[in-house]
Amino acid sequence: MKQESKESFNVTNNIDLQTVVFTTLLIEKSPQAIPLGAACVASAVKNHKATKDLCKSKLLVFNKEDKSFINNSQTDDKAASYIAQEILKEKPAICGFSIFVWNKSILEKAAKILKENGIICIAGGPEVTAHPEVFLDFDYTICGQGEAKVPKLIWSILSKNQTPPPPSSKSAQTLDSDFPQTLDSFPSPYLDGTINPAEYEGALWELARGCPFKCSYCYESKGEQKVSMFPSSRIEQELDLFAKLKVPQVFVLDPTYNANKQRALELLKLIAKKTPNTFYYFEARAEFIDKELAKAFTKIPCSLQIGLQSSNEETLKLVHRPFNRKQFIKNINILNQTGVTFGFDVIYGLPKESINGFKESINFAISLYPNNLELFCLSVLPGTDLYDRASELNLKFQSEPPYNIIETSHFSKEDVKKAAKISNACNIFYNQGRAVPWFNTICQCLKIKPAQFFILFAQFLEQEKINIDCNSASHKEIEKLQKDFIKKIFTEKKLQKQLAVAIDLISLHGAMSRKVATGKSEEVYLSYPAEFLTSEYAFNLDFFANNVIMKKNKIKT
Repeated sequence: MKQESKESFNVTNNIDLQTVVFTTLLIEKSPQAIPLGAACVASAVKNHKATKDLCKSKLLVFNKEDKSFINNSQTDDKAASYIAQEILKEKPAICGFSIFVWNKSILEKAAKILKENGIICIAGGPEVTAHPEVFLDFDYTICGQGEAKVPKLIWSILSKNQTPPPPSSKSAQTLDSDFPQTLDSFPSPYLDGTINPAEYEGALWELARGCPFKCSYCYESKGEQKVSMFPSSRIEQELDLFAKLKVPQVFVLDPTYNANKQRALELLKLIAKKTPNTFYYFEARAEFIDKELAKAFTKIPCSLQIGLQSSNEETLKLVHRPFNRKQFIKNINILNQTGVTFGFDVIYGLPKESINGFKESINFAISLYPNNLELFCLSVLPGTDLYDRASELNLKFQSEPPYNIIETSHFSKEDVKKAAKISNACNIFYNQGRAVPWFNTICQCLKIKPAQFFILFAQFLEQEKINIDCNSASHKEIEKLQKDFIKKIFTEKKLQKQLAVAIDLISLHGAMSRKVATGKSEEVYLSYPAEFLTSEYAFNLDFFANNVIMKKNKIKT
């Protein structure tokens, strides 16, 4: 570009007016933590007719697990300084930030440093879209789909040599007809090489945007009740790429995947044909499950995550979340009957729900045999309907990310602490411990409900001063912890006879799960024959202990 262009920007010689960096900060490097938002916008700038020859679009990603990041992030200020210095090495004229709850504070500070060095800073992401007026450390905020608005913004800055305005809370202008906003026009960051799923050992796969529901705690709560689909040609090409790269797992980004049954069935057939060995994770709504759809899910390696959130119908009405208990149970039973793997999400701290209500939700969820049960603290996200009604609903929450509930009129600060401990106990014992095949059986024998079981396990962890990291602990380590707790509680209740059966169930199912996960066989020592432990007799420990003859044996999984 001409010398006068540089002068019009009033920046230093360390800036390359043809370089635009897009960045974000991830929690980790994994298939669930892929910089998809930043990559989509970088791809749009790289391919758009207005910007493809005007600038060089580069994706620069940071994650909290990188050694270099860890070494330079003792505080948020140091982390921000490190990110800013790394970006400055690229000498960009413009830097676009993909903002989320977990990176907001650090990236805001990084942007402030970049602005002091003459870099134009743009912010986008779900929270920016929902609450743009608070992002004062950026030159521009982008509300909505960045692929549509960012190319126009960059073109207007670089082609017209405009000096950026002072920090503003206003969002970018809506694009005109020269900058189409339909999903058909957006390039795929996978197909153009902006991001490589092999690098992350998996992919986040976006099939649609928008949601037909209005759940008050979600960013979509005040958006249009409209779902836009990515074109089938793009979806099929991405599947071909996943097949070529032998991508092991894909997390499907579509909160209502099964809302359109015919589309869901057609795509499942396509997945089975093109990537039969890839494991897929879907978000699904229980009310749309039927036998045909459940059977189709069994044709591919997959699991469904279903948002239960609460079993309290009054609470769910307050957050605009429809719930029909009988229909929910009926449809989940279809999944169990057909053998579809599924899990539930439950939130604690929702309006007008007490700690007892939270426990009831846990008990209800576990009674349906989910493969996993994720228990979350409610986040009152700025820009959501729940945020606007927080005062009316007596919700007190953190003013900074992650905006977690502090207390409500029904859920005290102490209750929040108790719920967090229950959540941790559930994650260790039930989820990471792969306890679903035998957990309800053991609870029935002990005559305690699942929530109370997790409370007792949490107390055990505290009493024994056990602090286990599920991310690094092996399943065998967690299994030993399970057995130690089971021995303690069965002994206290004088159930020594049933204890032997319980230990066998944990040992056998644990070994089988490891065989599935790793492919490695192992020898297991049992007190009872394996064929009885895997039969219907094992659903009742009292009956089993009194009617099956003990016979020590060894099997190989």
